[in-house]
Amino acid sequence: MGRRKRGQPIHGWVCLDKPLGMGSTQAVSRVRRLFDAAKAGHAGTLDPLASGILPIALGEATKTVPFMMEARKVYRFSIQWGASTTTQDREGEVVARSDVRPTPDQVQAALSAFIGEIDQVPPAFSAIKVDGARAYDLARDGQTVELKSRRVTIDEATITGAPDPDHVEITVLTGKGVYIRSLARDLAKALGAEGHVSALRRERVGPFSLQNAVGLEFLEDLVHRGAASEGLLPITTALDDIPDLAVTDEDAFRLRQGRSIVLLPRQMETLQARLSAGSDFVSAVQGTEPVALCSLKAGRLQPDRVFNLQT
Repeated sequence: MGRRKRGQPIHGWVCLDKPLGMGSTQAVSRVRRLFDAAKAGHAGTLDPLASGILPIALGEATKTVPFMMEARKVYRFSIQWGASTTTQDREGEVVARSDVRPTPDQVQAALSAFIGEIDQVPPAFSAIKVDGARAYDLARDGQTVELKSRRVTIDEATITGAPDPDHVEITVLTGKGVYIRSLARDLAKALGAEGHVSALRRERVGPFSLQNAVGLEFLEDLVHRGAASEGLLPITTALDDIPDLAVTDEDAFRLRQGRSIVLLPRQMETLQARLSAGSDFVSAVQGTEPVALCSLKAGRLQPDRVFNLQT
């Protein structure tokens, strides 16, 4: 006999406001246990020294995680001037010091060079794999880690606070793959200063923001009251940028079997007008329930990811 699958078929998103000191994997495990969910995953790692938005997918919502990995993100972080560290944050050992304290005007002027598409080298203490090993494991073992630069996008960067000469607070809107610690490192270098990230908070990941976020204590209280579902957001929350199409019961049945469906000309026109540039993804829905994520090709919807929500 096969092993009984552990956990319940819980489907949806939790917009967690992750506390300081907790890793992303630990946070996912905690939420999964609270809901007794059979499956869980997250959309974008958040370091233990960072707080803020960690979208956690439960059950069939895990099939929409790739869309959140591409989502725009908002970070608010502080740089402490005077010392650079091995990890580019307050956890690392100091490797250089300087008396240079850039003014807010100097910082804002320097930030302009980091807006748009830029080449950025990830920090040595990162989860990127080098010959099968995590870069941070190699760095902690004292090995020299040289990572290749990658093309990333920073849409906006603005100073939002300067409480004293030793600190500046910056808020950025970024695309995929931006490392805030690398930005702080490169910004300090451009200003002829030494500095590191002293505080970091992620305020948004696509449609997930502080406005719809919940904390662990709040979730625990919901579970104890038997109201865990109140802490869940719909699977479709992650698909707010993807046009949806209401399908008939017959078409929903075909899509769930992995078969494509033919669209009427008016349906094609409507969807093509709503598709983002370069995208062909469509969400097929039956009532309020998602049926499948599909590709629009030659007048047909081809299911790529089918949601198994039937009980």
